[in-house]
Amino acid sequence: MNTGLRKARPLLTVFGPFLGLLLVIGLFCADSEVRPYFLTGANFKIIFVQTVIVAIGALGMTMIIISGGIDLSAGSVVAFASVVGATLLLKNWSPVLAVLITILAGGTVGLVNGTVIASFRMLPFIVTLGMMGIARGAAKWLAHSQTVNPPDNAVNALMNLTQPDQFFPLPTGVWLALGLAMLMSGVMRWTAFGRYIFAIGSNETAARHCGVRVQLQKAVIYTVGGLFFGLAGLMQLSRLTQGDPTVAIGLELDIIAAVVIGGASLNGGSGSVLGSMVGALIMAVLRNGSNQVGLPTYMQEILIGAVIILAVGLDKLRQRRRYS
Repeated sequence: MNTGLRKARPLLTVFGPFLGLLLVIGLFCADSEVRPYFLTGANFKIIFVQTVIVAIGALGMTMIIISGGIDLSAGSVVAFASVVGATLLLKNWSPVLAVLITILAGGTVGLVNGTVIASFRMLPFIVTLGMMGIARGAAKWLAHSQTVNPPDNAVNALMNLTQPDQFFPLPTGVWLALGLAMLMSGVMRWTAFGRYIFAIGSNETAARHCGVRVQLQKAVIYTVGGLFFGLAGLMQLSRLTQGDPTVAIGLELDIIAAVVIGGASLNGGSGSVLGSMVGALIMAVLRNGSNQVGLPTYMQEILIGAVIILAVGLDKLRQRRRYS
């Protein structure tokens, strides 16, 4: 194989998501009627806000997918966490305690997922598929199958849009997502925990023989992932100002698509936090641009579905080229 092509592959892996983002932006800018509204600070502020929930969820999913797993319960956990937080606020709990318990609710679900997967060596697909129904049902039970509407509280400020006609100031949730992305990028690159994640995803048997406590690490990975899903649920609560047990249906697909578009392999062993964040931004731009163009909801669903298939197809192509 051409040596130059081999050397170019890492660059394509790193910059590929950015090229995809520019392509999507350029696609919507091609329409002269849409361009003046699309390319504004106010619109990009909306896009950033729309990215937060998927981006925070993608931080957890990136670890899980790189380790060779998957979590189909993410959307249900987001809904469950939002209901937990709204219920606590409705009962006049301190916002600080409500925030902590909401995040821990997601972490608890992740701990259950990781423990079952690691202890019984069950397929993550099956375990998290079952948890998808359990978490969604628990959210409906806790909310009595209706929205939970707490009084005005400090949590609402996390995703509150102030001065919506200009880019700055950005909501606290946007800065929180960016800060966590930088933190997790460092964790994945420079810590033993990050190296264990890549090792388990690349070759679980080899990682075990090298002394990695695979079962423990898997439980930790899914627990941390659950904490991020719980935080995404908190952002959902702040954005809607209510807990809704029927919200975030299909959100896990957006999160997984964002991670795969960002360069992670569904076979495990490769991926990056930066790529996942760009992938989440691509998903938000697609939805925002579709609204600007005036595409009906069903066309947007078709478009997002096509993007997911394309992302998985690109992942398969990358895998073939890696081993060719």
